[in-house]
Amino acid sequence: MTAQREKARRLRELHRPGEPVVLANVWDAASARLVAGAGARAVATASASVSWSLGSPDGGGADREQVLARTAEVVRAVDLPVTADLESGYADTAAGVGETVTGLLATGAVGVNLEDAEYDPQEAAERIAAARAAADAVGVPLFVNGRTDVFLHGLGEPEGRLDEAVRRLRLYVEAGADGVFVPGVADPETIAALVAAVPAPLNVLAAPGFPSVAELAKLGVARITLGPGLAKVAYAAVRRAAEEVYASGTYTSLEGGLTYPELNGLFTG
Repeated sequence: MTAQREKARRLRELHRPGEPVVLANVWDAASARLVAGAGARAVATASASVSWSLGSPDGGGADREQVLARTAEVVRAVDLPVTADLESGYADTAAGVGETVTGLLATGAVGVNLEDAEYDPQEAAERIAAARAAADAVGVPLFVNGRTDVFLHGLGEPEGRLDEAVRRLRLYVEAGADGVFVPGVADPETIAALVAAVPAPLNVLAAPGFPSVAELAKLGVARITLGPGLAKVAYAAVRRAAEEVYASGTYTSLEGGLTYPELNGLFTG
């Protein structure tokens, strides 16, 4: 437990506005070790990536036990703080979210993403409070990242989304969230407004065409995640190579892949 508390402290310290921690989200032990070897200071899972690797769609397709088991594999694979994307908590009630977080802490993870999804903001805040209480009960300073999907899902009229996102995020911080996550926002003006309006480190979801890490740092962002980006690239490579061999009988798409010793060495070194 002492080691877990230390990792939780390290994860918390990495969230510095203007000096963002970059999380290239993973989905299994191999991807976690590759990301750690590339220089990551912490490791994060992405719910979509994990769900796809388990043969389920994102958005509740995988169940709590499957996701926690996969999170445990990721935690065992790296000596870094691990934060897990648990969608809306894999539970219908706030009490159920607390049970999910208790299970998460048992894996050794030290951070969690919880999204408001289809929930009323007040109910979403209660779910975050339950997560906070579950962590406090075992004495681990879990980093709770409260996510709103106002921009991602285009909730309400465009001109009112910033105010609605701020309203929700302030509720989540009051309920115990340590950080806030707003996927679906790419323009610098809105990002800067979120940084200024919400009293918690801001996490944004980056993708091609998005401001660079340096540009986001200047805006005051504290955390940058890639979401399912790495998984999409990996699965695209699989499809590209398979289509080539079946369509033309050639293998050029296999060039540039990691070698057998490199991949096997992830688990034998």
